[in-house]
Amino acid sequence: MENSTCNDDNELSEFLESGIYRFQNPNAVFIDPVRVLNRSYTRFRVSPSAYYSRFFQSKSKHHGELEVSSDSKKRKRKQKKPHNLNERERVAEQRHQKVKPVLLKAHEALLGATDLLIAMEKFTSSFRSSTTEPAAGGGGGQSFVELGRVWQAPMYEITLNYQQSSAIDHCSEQSVLPLFNSLVANETNDDVEADVLNRKYILPRGGCFYMSDLGQIHSLIPVESDYGVNLIVIDPPWENGSAHQKSMYPTLPNRYFLSLPIRQLTHTDGALVALWITNREKLHNFVEKELFPAWGVKYAATFYWLKVKADGSLISELDLFHHRPYECLLLGYCSREVSNLENRSTPRPVKDDQIVISIPGDYSRKPPVGALLLEHAPGPKPARCIELFAREMTAGWISWGNEPLHFQESKYFLGD
Repeated sequence: MENSTCNDDNELSEFLESGIYRFQNPNAVFIDPVRVLNRSYTRFRVSPSAYYSRFFQSKSKHHGELEVSSDSKKRKRKQKKPHNLNERERVAEQRHQKVKPVLLKAHEALLGATDLLIAMEKFTSSFRSSTTEPAAGGGGGQSFVELGRVWQAPMYEITLNYQQSSAIDHCSEQSVLPLFNSLVANETNDDVEADVLNRKYILPRGGCFYMSDLGQIHSLIPVESDYGVNLIVIDPPWENGSAHQKSMYPTLPNRYFLSLPIRQLTHTDGALVALWITNREKLHNFVEKELFPAWGVKYAATFYWLKVKADGSLISELDLFHHRPYECLLLGYCSREVSNLENRSTPRPVKDDQIVISIPGDYSRKPPVGALLLEHAPGPKPARCIELFAREMTAGWISWGNEPLHFQESKYFLGD
């Protein structure tokens, strides 16, 4: 018992430092995205109330209204006639039933980690009580998608304002660079404030971004494969009725993603590719039969992101067919030469059915899982990493997409 308590104390103390809590269940970890993201910054901190804006909104509603709404939904569900599953839905249900015991076991591990739940409750209570209104969430920001489409786009610039104390070779206290179709890098070991059209953005140390549409991604392909990347995280804007209905972000047909130059971006020693995917069986089929083969990626494992509330409960019923409280992260390995895939060796083999538990942030915002994936990436260390279709930046990573500064606006941060 003493050893168990000691282990719990060690895990909690590591969690408070890193944002990652590793359960005794080897297939599950809990991460606090705010703590993980803050490891990329020196002077600034990600605002918890901004990150968990959906959490705030749900708390701010009248409790009675929530209960009525919940009961109403249950009544409606009871009144619905049983739905006969088609062949594709039956396959999806089989997939769900297969992973369900692993998800339940991971959730049990979370509910049993009382020290972690108490720490998270204190954390959320502290910023909930200190703020009357949540920081600005997803709405009202600058639309880089719109800016990139207008004829003036090539003339837009970003100004990087360096701290006077920063030791920057060949740089003055400011750098003015093209905003679009240009690699913008913070090469310092400190956060940098940047200005774009009278709005302020925070760039993490060693982070860089390339803001463009899909047609310009080939500009990132290195001249020599030794300068390629070892870890590629991809969160495509899949066609999604909910996203389209809510006008959250523009989506693309699946065939557009076939042209992504994954193999050309890969390092000589290969790369680990991590692809976020919804639970639609049609999408799983497309990735397995068309997308991974087109990219030259060999499937290795599936991770699951299990979404919970601050008290540890699931955000929805586990068996709710169209709104399951988890998403999938498909992992595979890519090599410059197809023959090298069979001979590939990795620092640590990736295990299947790993569960990542966290409280979700803004709509479609994925938890920062890079730190969990690095140990499985092949090639030299430190690994070279890139996120495609990124909407935020990470220290030391390249962020590519048509809005990689979306969550870098100063409203999402606490000042230095």
